[in-house]
Order: sequence, then C-alpha cells, then structure tokens
Amino acid sequence: MQVTETLNTGLKRQLKVTVPAKDLEARLVERLSAAKDKVRINGFRPGKVPLQHLRKVYGKSFMAEVVNEILSDSTRSILSDRGEKAAMQPEVSMTEDEKEAEKVLAGAADFEFSLDYEVLPPIEDKDLTKVSITRLVYDVPAEEVEEQVERVADSARSWEPKKGKAAKGDKVTFDYLGKIDGVPFEGGAAEDADLVLGSNQFIPGFEDQLVGVKEGDETTIAVTFPEEYAATHLAGKEATFDIKVKGVAKAGDLEINDDVAKQLGLESADKLREIVRGQIESQYGAVTRQKAKRQLLDALDEAYKFEAPSKLVEAEFNNIWAQVNADLAQAGRTFEDEETTELEARTEYQRLAERRVRLGLVLADIGEKASVQVSDDEIQRALFEQIRRVPQSQQQRVYEFYRSNPSALASIRAPLFEEKVVDHLLGVISVEDKKVSKEELLADDDEKAEAKEARKPARKAASKAKADDADKAGKDEAGGEKKKAAPKKKAAKDEAGE
Repeated sequence: MQVTETLNTGLKRQLKVTVPAKDLEARLVERLSAAKDKVRINGFRPGKVPLQHLRKVYGKSFMAEVVNEILSDSTRSILSDRGEKAAMQPEVSMTEDEKEAEKVLAGAADFEFSLDYEVLPPIEDKDLTKVSITRLVYDVPAEEVEEQVERVADSARSWEPKKGKAAKGDKVTFDYLGKIDGVPFEGGAAEDADLVLGSNQFIPGFEDQLVGVKEGDETTIAVTFPEEYAATHLAGKEATFDIKVKGVAKAGDLEINDDVAKQLGLESADKLREIVRGQIESQYGAVTRQKAKRQLLDALDEAYKFEAPSKLVEAEFNNIWAQVNADLAQAGRTFEDEETTELEARTEYQRLAERRVRLGLVLADIGEKASVQVSDDEIQRALFEQIRRVPQSQQQRVYEFYRSNPSALASIRAPLFEEKVVDHLLGVISVEDKKVSKEELLADDDEKAEAKEARKPARKAASKAKADDADKAGKDEAGGEKKKAAPKKKAAKDEAGE
C-alpha cells in the first residue's frame, strides 16, 4: 500500500492511497482458499472445488469484500501510522469510472482512493494554576428557610367553608370556560378548580375579578393574555371566562409542628426544615456553579487560541442554526423582531459555534490528560434518568435505542464527562469565594453574555453536551417563582421532596 500526501494546509489533509493489484490478488486468493471447504457447488465434492472455478463464481463479490475491508481497516492504520487524529470520519473518494471499477474487481488494476480529513489541532499545555475566578456564594438565612417551610406547610393547611364574599387569602372553588370572540378555546376550561386569591397563579387580572364572589355566583370576567404568553395563539388576545362558583373557604391557622410534618410524610418539623434548607441551598448552589463555570469557560476561551476544525464548526453551527430557526418559528417571530438580521445572526452563531468547538476540544484534552473517567454505572444512572422523562409505554423502546446506538449513548456520556472535567479544573485553578446577597447571585447577567454570544433565540440552542452550557444559567433556579400566565391552576409541588 502506497500513501502519498497531496494536501497539507492548516488542519486539512488529503492522502492518495494506492493498493497494488498484486496485493488485492493475494487477499482474494486467501479469501477464496478459506471459502473452499465451506461452499457447496453442484458437481463438486466438498473441498474439491478448483480455485479458478470458485473465482469465476465468487471472485467479484469476494473482491468487493476485500475492497471494503481495505477502506475500513486502512483508514485507521494510516492515521495511526501518521500519528494523527481525525476531527471527523475521513471522506473517501474513489473512481466513478465504471470500467475502471470493473478492472479493480476483476483484479486487473490497482485500487486507488483518496482520504480527505481534518486533524485535531495540537493543544498547548497551560499553567492552569494561574487562572482565577470569583465564586459567588449566598448563605441562606433562617428566615428564608422558614418562609419556604411555611409555603410547604400551607399545603397541609385546613380550610373551613365560608359564608359570604371571598377576600384575598380565601380559596375559591369554581368551574370556568374560556372563550375568544365567543368561541371556547383549547385548554381554557376546568371543573372544580381551586384558587387561593392573591397567589398570582392565574394570568393578571383574573384573580382580582373573583374577589367578592360567593358560593352559587355565576359571572363572566374579561382578561387579556400577556404578549409573552407561552401559547402563541393566545398571546395578546382578549378573552372572557364564564365562572360558576362552587364554594368559598377560609384558611385555618398555619401551624408548623410535627403533626403537619407527618401529613407531609416526614417524622418531624425539624426534618421538614432540614429538607427544605437542603433543597434551597442546592438550588442556589446550582446557580453558583453555573456562574463559576461560565467564568472558567471564559478564562479558557481567552487562554486557548487555535484553529478549530472547520467540519466540526460547521456541524455545530448547523445544530444551533436549526434550533434557532425552530424557536423563532414556534414563537412566530423573525430576526427583525429580535432587532437583528439573518446575516448578523449567522455571524454571531458562527462565532458561537467556533467557541464551543474550541472549548469542547480543550475540555476533552484536559480531561484525557487528567485521566478523567465516566463509569458505566454513572452512564447507566443518567440513562435511566433520561428514560424516566418519557411515557412508560415508550421507555423500553428508548432504552433499546440508546443501548444499540453508540452515538446516542455518547450524548449521555458527554455532559457527565464535561462536568467531571469542570470539577477537576475547579480544584486546580484559583477560586475565591465571595459572599453575596440573593439579588447579586440571581442578577441576570445573561443579557451581556448573550449580547456577545448571540441574540435571544440562542438560549434554547445551547446544547447540554457542549462546553458553553454554563450560559444557560436560569434566573429562577433558586426559588424565584415563575408566574403562571394561563388560567390553569399551577401544578402543586411538594417542596419537601414528595
């Protein structure tokens, strides 16, 4: 086999590979000889088929197998011999001349093909101990824990029927039917809905119009859906809701004691407080980590400057661009609505794709050199967590898909590996903890970051498996409630862990 380099520019390589006809012949004879004792041909005893007759019958198909083996095996061996790692699977080009191809299969011509690929760039070792970040830390006060405990305990509060008009703090049970232009709309109806007035669970203006109703009342209220409403077909629309009040209840005294804790499935009020504190600290800790990770990635982005493989960047850009356009289509918006143009957006996302690829390569290199490993058990647990999110009827099918699809399973491993590398780096670099207020920790600094990274539609384009995941730090992860914009009742969550 003769390998000739025909292109070596930057990361791009092109090789011309020639396999002499005599080598093809030797492989073919070897394969025919191995098959001689196995094939059954009429007129010949087993093992007595002449090689030439065997070649006449099976020569072309066996030679095709030889060619495919060469293409499969030689690519790996050639790159290994050259000490190179391809960024993506090399592209193979062969002759399109049918007569030439027939000669190769007949063993009458050399087999020639070319390999086009990009190599992974060399990544320089850096003294990462010189990298420093400031980690924002919020100490949760007892008052905040107690407030959350009260909200949790509120789910076990007793309610007593109330005669008379509903006031703020009372619970109203009612049926409702929503209409737009007099026509009921999907998702706009419910029976025996419970709503605590003042809880802000429904769209603005809805609850205020229920203040003063009493059992047996029937009324119609008018509201306007918010412009930013999640269901775009309702956003900004005026609607009416026919209301039938089933009952009004007054809240009993809110008590936090062992009996209340037991109603929530816990042994004591102290255990309730312990669990609530742990959950709050975990939520704030997630924000702390994401912001620390973002600083770390920004520092790595500054420290490592090299050419990223164009095919990897192209693939990453295509993923981002497809998601961005899907998000815009779903929201019924355009680039102009986002105060940009398609050309400007493409430029921003191209730069974002380059950054992600570079950081992904850097993290992979650091993780490899630090012998960071993701165990099979960790992948299995993450896979089960992924499967748990789909309907039970589909779980076995999803499981089989991941287990039989290495690239899909790699998508489970990638974020686990990345987080382990981040953990490793946080133990290597200089990290200074800075105690801040809740407002400082939750301050939305995404705006500036996204102005650099891309416009708002890029939020959903961030992939969990990529190194830029820290840019998706959520504003509401540490207990800030998101107001429901729909007349549907907010799903009740047992914040004590149920």
